[in-house]
Formats: sequence, C-alpha cells, structure tokens
Amino acid sequence: MCDKSDTRNSNLTVYRRTHTGERPYSCDVCGKSFTNNSALTIHRRTHTGERPYSCDVCGKSFTNNSALTVHRRTHTGERPYSCDECSKSFSRSYNLLVHRRTHTGEKPYSCDVCGKSFTNNSALTVHRRTHTGKKPYPCNFCDKSFNLSGNLSAHRRTHTGEKPYLCNVCGKLFTNNGHLTVHHRTHAREKP
Repeated sequence: MCDKSDTRNSNLTVYRRTHTGERPYSCDVCGKSFTNNSALTIHRRTHTGERPYSCDVCGKSFTNNSALTVHRRTHTGERPYSCDECSKSFSRSYNLLVHRRTHTGEKPYSCDVCGKSFTNNSALTVHRRTHTGKKPYPCNFCDKSFNLSGNLSAHRRTHTGEKPYLCNVCGKLFTNNGHLTVHHRTHAREKP
C-alpha cells in the first residue's frame, strides 16, 4: 500500500479498498459492485433513469454532479488532461489513463471465460454480457431490455421523440449521433 493518508475513517476505508479490491456494495439489478454506497446510489440511476443534475446550457441531465462537470467541458472545450507521449488531450483523467495504455499495450482486465483482454473494466463488463446474454437496462416504456445504458438512452428517444443532436450547418435535429454523422456527409458532398 502507498502512504497516502486521510483523517476521516470512512474515506480511509474506501481508499484502502482501491488497494485491496474489496467492493462490498452490489447492484441488485446487474450485480456490478462498488467500493462505497454513494457510488452504488449513482449507478442505480442508470437502471431507474433518474438524472437529477442538469446542464444550464443545453438541458442535458446526468446521474451525478461529476458527470455534469465533465459534460460542461463539451461547451467550453476544456481538455485539461494531456498525454505526454502524443499530446492528445482529454476532458476526463480516466480517459487519459486508458489512452496511455494504447502506448504501453497494457490490457489489465481479462475475461475469465474466453481470456480476451481489455484496457478498462467497463469494456470487460460489457464483453462478459456476450457470454451471459444479460441485458440489465430495461425500457420503462416497453418490454425491451439492453446490454448498454447508452443503447437504452438511444432507444428511449424512439418513445419520447427527443432529438438532442443538432447539425451546426442546417439546424436539423437527430435522435442519435450516428445519424448526425451520416447527415454531415450530405453537407460535405454539397461543396464544389
């Protein structure tokens, strides 16, 4: 263990779990486990759809305040975390950590079923669902379920009609970023 200390016992206990790997708080929907109860509470919102933190610029909402802080950087363009190998920059420190593994080739997360390795634990969690068939994100409008929370969010828009992706050339709105990307190509073809 390193020598980092914290005078508050609860924070120290949670911090120690980063070294021991202990994750005593488990989600009763998907089984994902966490080092502390507040992280579990935030995670549960991915299943319930609760998003109490809203952006004052665009209205997009989030399950936790940290995600809102990171999102605000999409409006400001702030990318405070830079790679010292290639100078690529990121809005989140974790994204930089994972990116650095592209330089080192490190893939520390391995599937216990097939042995495939991943650069981050989230990718491993999603991969495991290919073996189990688990779809822990149910739609509250219909009987469909999804293996990724992002897929559920995109699907919900088929019910709500929400179109949050704006073309900055013509102002047309889209339900998902993929459709916007395809649409952008129509403008690229318009140029002489």
